[in-house]
Amino acid sequence: MSHVTHDSAATVADLARARRTRVGLAFAVVSAATFGLSGGLARGSLEAGWSPGSLVLVRVGLGALLLLPLGLRALDGRWHLVRANLGRIAAFGFLGVMVAQFSFFSAVQTMQVGPALLIEYTAPAAIVVWLWLRHGERPSRTTLAGAAVAAVGLVLVLDLLSGADLSVPGVLWALAAMVGVSGYFLLSAESGTSLPPIALAAGGLLAGSAGLGLLGLTGLMPMRATTAEVVLVGQVVDWWVPLVLLGVFTAAVSYATGVAATRRLGSRLASFVALLEVVAGVGFAWLLLGELPGPVQLLGGVLILAGVVTVKVGEGRAALTPGGGGYRGGRGDDDAFDPRTDGTVGPAAA
Repeated sequence: MSHVTHDSAATVADLARARRTRVGLAFAVVSAATFGLSGGLARGSLEAGWSPGSLVLVRVGLGALLLLPLGLRALDGRWHLVRANLGRIAAFGFLGVMVAQFSFFSAVQTMQVGPALLIEYTAPAAIVVWLWLRHGERPSRTTLAGAAVAAVGLVLVLDLLSGADLSVPGVLWALAAMVGVSGYFLLSAESGTSLPPIALAAGGLLAGSAGLGLLGLTGLMPMRATTAEVVLVGQVVDWWVPLVLLGVFTAAVSYATGVAATRRLGSRLASFVALLEVVAGVGFAWLLLGELPGPVQLLGGVLILAGVVTVKVGEGRAALTPGGGGYRGGRGDDDAFDPRTDGTVGPAAA
């Protein structure tokens, strides 16, 4: 009888773990897709005279305002969670929002976007190394193979084989952006906290907005804005239309679903799924701007997908291996499910 009960409990735990992973992967794909939408939405505003700094400040600030009510609802008066996680929220805002955004835009001032993206998206490799050295989470051979395939795909999608100019300041800024992105995933997945993901995203965006605003006030981040009409999907629209879309989709939705995904998948797997942002960026450039991807880029997209699937297989095997730790860095898969801490009740699921 005890054997049957044990098997039933194991089956329930396995089903819960599988569901948690499926939900996490869905959130991760939504996050990557909406982050990838930012370039296509911002192009018209940039051409109309907006500076990158002004766009990212409005985008992040609007995202913070949209998520704040949802974060407060998820907290449900448990202010002790905010007090206990003030340092984490501040670090998330500094690294995951301010450093990642400001450093990338600084990088593309002196180098091409493709190489800057490639350097920034070495973050998954950096996370693998960090978890290995800091927590002893040695990646499996399958995970490493998937990482290699995804890296080749990334090079092809960014079309770097045709040659690109690099600058030392640009490379340094891109590396700083990589550190920011790595911090975003590691802090999102950090275990030992009951702070709802939606509250972390809202607090981080609020802190990041304050930091970016300070950079603008001090003149370190150039700020230019205009009320001129912009072109979006071939149509002339008011200046505020792409800003609202950027704030809603590429800040509020992107960060909220990204944190929720990383809490379920762990920083390592979530960071590899995030590589789909590059594929999504190319796809949206095609749909919104008519920039048709070439055969090499399409092949790269296929390789990135193959690499992500391979990493997922490797992470799954590690999770089943004693001491594997394939999902460490987030809440354990066997943790009791609490809607208030996972932030999946009603609108807070975003």
